[in-house]
Amino acid sequence: MLPGFVMKLNRHLDARRGLINFLQILFREISPNVEMTPSNYLIPKSRFIKYLSFSLLIFIANFIHAQSNNINVWLTNKDRSALFQQQTPLAFNASNNNEQTIIVDDSKTFQTMDGFGFALTGGSAMHIINMHADERNKLLHQLFDTTGNAIGVSYLRLSIGSSDLNEKIFSYDDVAGDTTLSHFDLAEDKTDVIPVMHEILKINPHIKILGSPWSPPAWMKTNNDTRGGRLKPEYYKTYANYLARYITEMKKNGITIDALTVQNEPLHPGNNPSLLMVAPVEADFVKNYLGPVFKAKNIKTKIIIYDHNADRPDYPISILDDAQAAKYIDGSGFHLYGGTMNALTDVHNAHPGKNIYFTEQMVVQFNRKNDDEYNDPSKINIASPVSRLVIDAPRNWSKNVLLWNLAADPDFKPFTDRGGCPVCQGAVTIDKDSVTYNLAYYTIAHASKFVRLNSVRVASNSLDSLPDVAYKTPNGNKVLLVANISEADQTFNIQYHNKTTTAVLKAGSVATYIWK
Repeated sequence: MLPGFVMKLNRHLDARRGLINFLQILFREISPNVEMTPSNYLIPKSRFIKYLSFSLLIFIANFIHAQSNNINVWLTNKDRSALFQQQTPLAFNASNNNEQTIIVDDSKTFQTMDGFGFALTGGSAMHIINMHADERNKLLHQLFDTTGNAIGVSYLRLSIGSSDLNEKIFSYDDVAGDTTLSHFDLAEDKTDVIPVMHEILKINPHIKILGSPWSPPAWMKTNNDTRGGRLKPEYYKTYANYLARYITEMKKNGITIDALTVQNEPLHPGNNPSLLMVAPVEADFVKNYLGPVFKAKNIKTKIIIYDHNADRPDYPISILDDAQAAKYIDGSGFHLYGGTMNALTDVHNAHPGKNIYFTEQMVVQFNRKNDDEYNDPSKINIASPVSRLVIDAPRNWSKNVLLWNLAADPDFKPFTDRGGCPVCQGAVTIDKDSVTYNLAYYTIAHASKFVRLNSVRVASNSLDSLPDVAYKTPNGNKVLLVANISEADQTFNIQYHNKTTTAVLKAGSVATYIWK
C-alpha cells in the first residue's frame, strides 16, 4: 500500500512546486491561524511526522472505501466488440432512479458451489498432449489459471474407459471373464488423459474431478458389445469393484476422483459406447454392490445417480426414495438435451438433503458464412447458453456446471463409429499448435474465473430480459452474472445493501460484475 501511495505522491507533487503546495496544505491543517510564508516553511519535525502519519491513514481508509465501492466488470458483447474483456469499473452510490433493478441479498444463501468447467475427453487430452510443450503450457494456463485474463476452469469430467469422443473404444480390462480384475490397466489413459491431468494439477491442485463410465467391459454385458445392452447380474459385484479400482488406480497416479456418476446417459443405449441401465437396476446396483464396495474399501468418492436429461426427474427421485440406496448417494446429475431446468428443483424439493449437479451440455456455434443467423461468424450467441445453463442450473440448485468436450480438432474429431458425435465442437479448437476459442469457452469463463470453489449462491431477483445469478465467494467478493436475452439494449440498476449502480448491457450480451 505505501509504495503505491509514494508513487501517487511523486506523480502529483511535481518536484519543488508540488512539494511546497503539499507543505502548505499540511501547514494550514496544523496551524490554521498562521499565514504560510517562505519564512515559516519549516514545520516542526514531530508535528510533520505526526500529520503525515495521519494523512497516510486517511489516504488508506479512503482508498479501501473507494475499492469497496468499485464494481469490476467483465463483458462479452454479441457483436464480438468485447470477448470476455475487463471494462472500466462501475461505482456504487446512494442515488435512486426508476430503472429496473436487480437486488443482491447475501443474507439469504443457497447451495455451496464446486465449480465450472468441461469434459476432458480422451480426444481432448489427445489433442492437448500432441501440442508443442510451450504452446500446451500456454493453453493450459489460459484455461486453468486465474491470473490476467485466464478463465480458471475449476471442474473437469473424465470418462471411465472410453467415451464416444475417443479415437478408439476400450475398457481397462478387456479380458473376458477376468472377475478378479487381474488385467485391469489404465494404459490407454496413461498416453494422454493422465499426463494432461498432471500438468493441470500443477496449475490448480484443487480442481474437482468427476468420473463417468460410458460402458462396462463388453464381456460384462448381455450383448457382448460396447454399444447398448445391459449389465449382466452375475457381474454386478465385479463391475462395482472395477469402478472402485479405477478410483484407487487414479489415486496412485496422483489424481483424486471427487465424484462418480454410476452411468452416463443410462436411458440412451444408442451411443458407442453406452449401456441401458433403468432406474430399478441402478438402485439395486448402488444399494447392494457399488455402495457397499465403496464402504468396504473406505472410498470417499461421492456417488451421483442418473446423469441424464431433465425430462425424467422420476428416475433419480425413485432411487432416492429407497432409503437403503440413498444412504450411499450424494446427489443426482443432469443434462439438458431434453426437459427443462426446473426439474432439478423438483428433485431437490423431493430430497432436499441430496445434492444436484449439472454434468453435461454441448454448446456449439460453427461460425459458417452463408449459414443460419445463429452461426453468423460476426456474432457470438452467448446470452442463450449463459442464461439457460450457467445461470439457470445454479438457480435450480446445481453445485456445478459442466459443458461437453474441452477440445476437438477443426473436423470435430475424434469420435467413435455407430453413434459417436460428429459435430461436438470443443470449447477450444486445436489445429496442431493453433488454438481457437469457441462459444463454450466464453460461456464458462464468465463464471469459472470468479465463482471459485466453496462460493455460496445468494439471493437475487431475476428480470424478464435480464436473468442473473449471484454469489458470495470465500474471499468476500460478491459476483453477479447477468445475460441480456432480449433484442434491445437494457439499462438496469444493481442494488446491494442500499447502494446502487446503473449498468447498460447491449442486446445479446453477457457481463459479470464483481465487488467487495
